[in-house]
Amino acid sequence: MTDTPSASPTPGTADKPKRTPPSRHGGEALVNPARVGGTSGTVIWGLVRSLRPRQWLKNGVVLAGIVFARELGDPERVARAVIAAAVFCLLSGAVYLVNDVLDREKDQHHPVKSRRPIAAGIVPPALALTAALVIAIGALSASTMLAPAFGATAMAYLILQALYVALMKHIVILDVLAVASGFVLRAAAGALAIDVPISPWLYVVTLLLALFLVLGKRRQELVLLTSDAANHRDVLRNYSLPFVDQLLSIVTTALLVSYMLYTFFSENLPRSHAMMLTIPFPLYGIFRYLYLIHVRGDGGAPEEVLLRDRPLAWCCVAWVAASVAVVYLG
Repeated sequence: MTDTPSASPTPGTADKPKRTPPSRHGGEALVNPARVGGTSGTVIWGLVRSLRPRQWLKNGVVLAGIVFARELGDPERVARAVIAAAVFCLLSGAVYLVNDVLDREKDQHHPVKSRRPIAAGIVPPALALTAALVIAIGALSASTMLAPAFGATAMAYLILQALYVALMKHIVILDVLAVASGFVLRAAAGALAIDVPISPWLYVVTLLLALFLVLGKRRQELVLLTSDAANHRDVLRNYSLPFVDQLLSIVTTALLVSYMLYTFFSENLPRSHAMMLTIPFPLYGIFRYLYLIHVRGDGGAPEEVLLRDRPLAWCCVAWVAASVAVVYLG
């Protein structure tokens, strides 16, 4: 997805002989974007990195349907759900490739994104676009074979991402709503892939959680890039820290209230309302993330924060474990 920067390390020593004399930007030595260096192995590894496997964590939303529909005991449906998640990993990877080709010049102004293989000149744009086309066609074909409704939702997701890359990411407010809508489509697709209903409350919570994370990312970009923010992402000229903080305040409140209502009113959950016992986990997780954003200046890449920050990671693990226990034993 185009919503999160990658913090991949700079290319290894294999491609150093091909570099032009290094230039300095944000403390990093950059490859001359006019050249493509390295062996074929370096280029292939750069292509894999451009798919951003670390950001595939976001496609775990596709598995929400099978978890909360109490179908983890059905091996066939579990297999279909895993395939559905893999399809969205491929689709999102294809979108990342296209986005990085289109944004390669602006990414060179970013202290982290300038190290992406396409922006750094490791992966040729033509190769990236060809790979994106092949991956997208293959993923869409697999999604249609899995379930026609799932295939239609996957196509809707790809269309939404194409509109985002081409238009929506340049329009204030609409840009963050488009990113959040992609997560709702993921959740819907996961349910359609295994033919189970899913609570509307889960869609609402998914939308608000995605908005919370993408607004945190926008805030971090404003802080990190300061006056150069608009050169990296045009829409940032229409945002300010007070405005983003106000939006975060609204979304945080709505998210917490919606989750609490979900644990009480959702028809898919045990009638004992035991799911309410999981409320402390999202409370801590959201507060911890806000602490990381406002105090420690972290939050530009949510999946990277999750991998780095142990308290937040363990909170997510504990919430998943508690939710599964409640749904299947409560």
